[in-house]
Amino acid sequence: QVQLVESGGGLVQAGGSLRLSCAASGRTFSSHAMGWFRQAPGKEREFVAAISRLGGTTDYAESLNDRFIISRDNAKNTVHLQMDSLNPEDTAVYYCAAKRAYYSGNYRDLETYAYWGQGTQVTVSS
Repeated sequence: QVQLVESGGGLVQAGGSLRLSCAASGRTFSSHAMGWFRQAPGKEREFVAAISRLGGTTDYAESLNDRFIISRDNAKNTVHLQMDSLNPEDTAVYYCAAKRAYYSGNYRDLETYAYWGQGTQVTVSS
């Protein structure tokens, strides 16, 4: 079982930056590929970014236009999402998710993630 707690959300002006963090419980963090998803009001939850177990592979939604960077620190059981050049369309609740141990699959498919955090709100004002 993996428990995930997100932090770092908040209110930021357009053009600004935020760094989200996700802290994971347990001793097997490095066994889990990790992802970030977001859900805006009235919209479905969508893929943002993912990173492999050891951090060697990353994947991003094309719509981000290289503004976000996902990283992980397995020694600290954390995964981060650095978000730059934010715009109002990035406003959403951001969720951290973990796949089952040693399972990769499709990073972009939220159905393949077994564990989810409660989410952190990101609001970008114009």
